[in-house]
Amino acid sequence: MNTAELADHIATDHEMGKSQAKQVVEAVFAAIVQAASKGEEVSLPGFGKFKVASREARQGRNPATGETIQIAASKKLGFTPAKQVKDAMNPAAPAGKSAAKPAAKPKAKKA
Repeated sequence: MNTAELADHIATDHEMGKSQAKQVVEAVFAAIVQAASKGEEVSLPGFGKFKVASREARQGRNPATGETIQIAASKKLGFTPAKQVKDAMNPAAPAGKSAAKPAAKPKAKKA
């Protein structure tokens, strides 16, 4: 799903124009980016959390030449889904079928 499809879905569900729905979607994304750029955590109950993580400078290798290069420190935006999202993505196994792996067979002892 892309931004336009998300805006269409919101427009249909909430009886609003597509352009207005697209503005709302873009405003939500902009607010998340703005908060993250300040280093703030964005918590959306029932959906998840957006957190900023820092990566230290490190050495790497250029895969084409094998030359050692310095990779600059950076920040990234991570997402941790809420339990409701995880549960929706991974529904419980049907009755009688276990999602767990079967127990390993015990090894026979050598005499």
